[in-house]
Order: sequence, then C-alpha cells, then structure tokens
Amino acid sequence: MTDSSTLTVRLSNETKDRLATLAGRTKRTRNFLAAEAIAAYVERELAIVEAIERGRADARAGRVTPHDEVMREVREIIEAARAGR
Repeated sequence: MTDSSTLTVRLSNETKDRLATLAGRTKRTRNFLAAEAIAAYVERELAIVEAIERGRADARAGRVTPHDEVMREVREIIEAARAGR
C-alpha cells in the first residue's frame, strides 16, 4: 500500500452530488475519484508550469523566434490547409 494522507476539500453541493452520482455509476468510491482527479490535475498543471519555466529560460537566453517569422509560418500553414481542402 502506498503512503497517503487526508485532505479536506470544500465542494459545492452540486459537485458533491455529481461526484456521488459518478461514484455510483462507476462502482468507485468518491474518495478514489477525487484522489484520481486531483492527481491528474496536479500532473497537468505541473507540466504547464514546467513548460512555461523552460520558455522563460529560453527567452532569457535569447533562444527565441522573431514574431514576424512565426506569423509568416502560421500564414503558410493556414494557406496550405486551405489549399488542401
């Protein structure tokens, strides 16, 4: 068994009721579903924060692409997609 701890979370009554409905339909406990949701949220948000930090480090180091160049590439991609219809 993995280490775990208890966290109290305040939910709206609607969310609590919907969580109970989901638990019943999936034969899972509310605790299991809440823990899974929080774990997925934390992983997703950490990945976003880490990507932002990498981007900021790249910008500080001068590893950037000029806006005009990016926009030119975007326009080319859009035109190619339109031509492929």
